[in-house]
Amino acid sequence: MRVVFAGTPEVALPSLLAVAASPHELVGVVTRPDAPTGRGRRLTASPVAEAAGTLGVPLLKPEHPRDPEFQDELRALEPDACAVVAYGALLPQSALDIPRHGWINLHFSLLPAWRGAAPVQRSIWAGDDVTGATTFRIVKELDAGPTYGVMTETIRPRDTAGDLLARLAEGGAGLLVATLDGIADGTLEARPQVGDDVSLAPKISVDDARVDWSQAAAAIDRQVRACTPAPGAWTTYAGERLKLGPLSPADGQLPPGEIVTGKNAVVVGTGTVALRLGDVQAVGKRPMPAADWARGLRWSGGEVLE
Repeated sequence: MRVVFAGTPEVALPSLLAVAASPHELVGVVTRPDAPTGRGRRLTASPVAEAAGTLGVPLLKPEHPRDPEFQDELRALEPDACAVVAYGALLPQSALDIPRHGWINLHFSLLPAWRGAAPVQRSIWAGDDVTGATTFRIVKELDAGPTYGVMTETIRPRDTAGDLLARLAEGGAGLLVATLDGIADGTLEARPQVGDDVSLAPKISVDDARVDWSQAAAAIDRQVRACTPAPGAWTTYAGERLKLGPLSPADGQLPPGEIVTGKNAVVVGTGTVALRLGDVQAVGKRPMPAADWARGLRWSGGEVLE
């Protein structure tokens, strides 16, 4: 089949490369426009755009996929299907109708669970034991289209969202190519999503990522891992924001938010048992072990994370 690939962040790269290496003909790549990054807010091409530059295929960067000029360019590529991984823009029906087999999305959950922008983060935060990836045909309703195939992945006890997403991206690339294979040879048909366990996975905001130390230790641990690496869980100390890396269990109990420092550890109280801080990042500083951060402060006892 003639395939156009649509994606933007690094997590889409395994699928882009898998499609390019498959028997299907990669005839174009669609990605989001260059975006400002870093302190200098310099315009930077997306990871998918950079990778596409090495593949020798047309690269389209529409401001929005509803733009008539983009749709004309896409139509000229004559795609049989558009493969999508984390593209990052809503597709109007006029664009969905261009490829004869539609737009085939690789979504990182077991649909209908966790429809939305942050399925991996929400799955970890909720304490799920298993997640996976699903290929489905995109329809107007959010992540509600008929499905082609699934893969499952165990959520490990210390997984961050970054860890889990990396595994799903690699495994999902094979699932996406297998789905295209089945569509091409007529052995695979999309089936409506079944079950009443629809759950939503909206994007996690910076405000959502603030830790409430009165919560149970297990809930805080899941929150921090779900928000790692983005948007980054955080708290405040002495009125300044402190970004938190993954935590680990500690012995005993402390009042919520109260800090106890030792030679090689910093322990903080929660609504249940205490937790040991991992890496932390103060404003304007690089990430560092919590014990190193603590050694640079003056302690009088009774300090708290707010």
